[in-house]
Amino acid sequence: MKIFIRSSAVISPQKTFGNVAFLTEPVEYTGTRLQAIEPDYGSFIDPKLIRRMSHVIKMGVAAAKECLNGADIEIPGAIITGTALGCLEDTLTFLTRMIELKEELLPPTSFIQSTHNTVAAQIALMLKCHSYNNTFVHKGISFESALLDATMLLKEKEADNILVGGTEEMTDTSYTVLNRLGLFKRWPLSNLSLFNTPSKGTIGGEGAAFFLLTDRPSTENLAELKGLQTFYKPTGVPEIEQKITAFLALHDLKLADIDLVITGRNGDLKNDEIYNELGATLFNKVSLANYKHLCGEYAVSSSFALWMAANIIKREEVPEIIKETAIEDPKPKKVLIYNHYLNLYHSLMLVSAC
Repeated sequence: MKIFIRSSAVISPQKTFGNVAFLTEPVEYTGTRLQAIEPDYGSFIDPKLIRRMSHVIKMGVAAAKECLNGADIEIPGAIITGTALGCLEDTLTFLTRMIELKEELLPPTSFIQSTHNTVAAQIALMLKCHSYNNTFVHKGISFESALLDATMLLKEKEADNILVGGTEEMTDTSYTVLNRLGLFKRWPLSNLSLFNTPSKGTIGGEGAAFFLLTDRPSTENLAELKGLQTFYKPTGVPEIEQKITAFLALHDLKLADIDLVITGRNGDLKNDEIYNELGATLFNKVSLANYKHLCGEYAVSSSFALWMAANIIKREEVPEIIKETAIEDPKPKKVLIYNHYLNLYHSLMLVSAC
């Protein structure tokens, strides 16, 4: 069975939402943290509800509705999301109020909306969708787990027109905590020169990306999702090479058949060691592209990469800003996405023209 990406929508630190040019005007930030460019939520959400929604909920709902609008679908057959940290803003609000009020007379709203499945639940409530609804919290492969669940539902004929998304927000508190753990750069720099200044740490990011998956062929489909695989904590680059080669072999492909490889390079010396070694060995003869200088590093950033890959194939163009090496084929038909998060959670996604 073939699985197609019918439509997609993403809210990110770049101009990616709505009917806009495809990454032709990259937004430059100077600092160590990228924040999502938020649209006019009034076009997607009842103004009375907006004020009760946190940052990530608004992003998720708007991206989901835009994705459905792009496919001309009112109610999906299932809603599946992936997130590593959930609704941090509401969690922080609840914990702060708990301290301030000494655990007495606590308002329940923040607690109710602090759970990880709030985004998927809010989408279902607004759409009056009573079908399958699930959220995966699998750290660095949360989005990939949601995708895997959706593909299984399609293959088992349990649902069609499945809405799949990855959402993550960066609050001031979470940024401070992650910064103390050494995840981010120690000095401000331009995100567009992230790979020109290799050093310890990367830049933080956030976003919400949604995709409508179907098994029905159509000229309107963006791309075909041919394969997906995750693996945990490999012993080294040789094992990673073996995993990639075996993954492609499952689909009767070799690396020479891949027109473009999108990697999760993020400017951190330790993180990028793997990509550097692969670039000198397995990937030394393929066209390479990057994406985390545009959206920043976060646990479900691979959802941004999938949005990018689907649009590259549909639009038949590779934005200049993402190119790492010379692009042999300006109209890629087969794109491989390889990303790892903290060198623990690794994922492969294969996307091709329909």
